[in-house]
Amino acid sequence: QGQIVESGGGLVKPGGSLRLSCSVSAGIFNSYDMAWYRQTPGNERELVAVVTTGDRTDYTDSAKDRFTIFRHKPQMRVYLQMNDLKPEDTAVYFCNAGYFPGPGRYQSYDYWGRGTQVTVSS
Repeated sequence: QGQIVESGGGLVKPGGSLRLSCSVSAGIFNSYDMAWYRQTPGNERELVAVVTTGDRTDYTDSAKDRFTIFRHKPQMRVYLQMNDLKPEDTAVYFCNAGYFPGPGRYQSYDYWGRGTQVTVSS
């Protein structure tokens, strides 16, 4: 069983919402900051949002005001609530464990899930 497993993706219409879930093993959840990335074909993975072990959050400009990242400690899950989705949000979304020393400086470690597809289309 993987240490990081994403779920919750799907097909949604523009303006709709989705909540992505990332199930994390205890050792990783309790030790590392967590992030959501996304990737489209032919492009590098793009950081979307970060949440630290202390529940501090950070977002890229494209995610601010529309997405919310949060940790659920009893479930050891990291969620990404995505509202007002746009076609340009279409991507495979990945959960990652890493270290966040400050805004714009998230460092991803080699802990990745397999991703979950989000498609925004009418």
